[in-house]
Amino acid sequence: MTTVVLADDEALLRKAMAALLPLEGEITVLAEAENGEEAVDATLRHEPDVLVIDLEMPGVDGLGAVAEIRRTRPDQIILMLTRHAKPGVLRKALKLGVQGFVSKAAEPSHITFVIAALHQGKRWIDPDVSALAVVDDCPLTERELEVLRVTGEGYSVAEIAARLHLAQGTVRNYLSNAMQKTQTQTRHEAARYAREHDWL
Repeated sequence: MTTVVLADDEALLRKAMAALLPLEGEITVLAEAENGEEAVDATLRHEPDVLVIDLEMPGVDGLGAVAEIRRTRPDQIILMLTRHAKPGVLRKALKLGVQGFVSKAAEPSHITFVIAALHQGKRWIDPDVSALAVVDDCPLTERELEVLRVTGEGYSVAEIAARLHLAQGTVRNYLSNAMQKTQTQTRHEAARYAREHDWL
């Protein structure tokens, strides 16, 4: 029997999965969560074999919740559900150690199969999800993305430098490069451009 916590803000989908997954395989749903904060709480409290979590949720999203869970439960097995995984998002999730990706359009029997595979120590990325992820058109380096991410939170160059432990001149160089590559006039425009293209 595999124990599972389900986290998805779409109540209908979450309830359907909670009802159908145990019918499809040897699965016990320990708890449901409708946002990232609840997902963290439920996972730490119930310690499931597998956390099934939606990528896009209000407040703390799937990636934010996974990062939080990893701090306390570094070996937690995680299956991420997604409608449209962009390359940057998939890269981040893989860095966080997410073991599986399944399309939200998948049949319950397929999700059950993947949960069992992950529980046995395997990894799984649905072909339609991986096809999207392979198309990586981001010209920015990791450091440039990191600086833009902090810029998007409204910090000054000095504050960015302090937060990322970089010299202010280095931060300016990264921002200048990012603006050139995105053909924008300001660092805030560059950050917005990167976000719109799902690079952040």
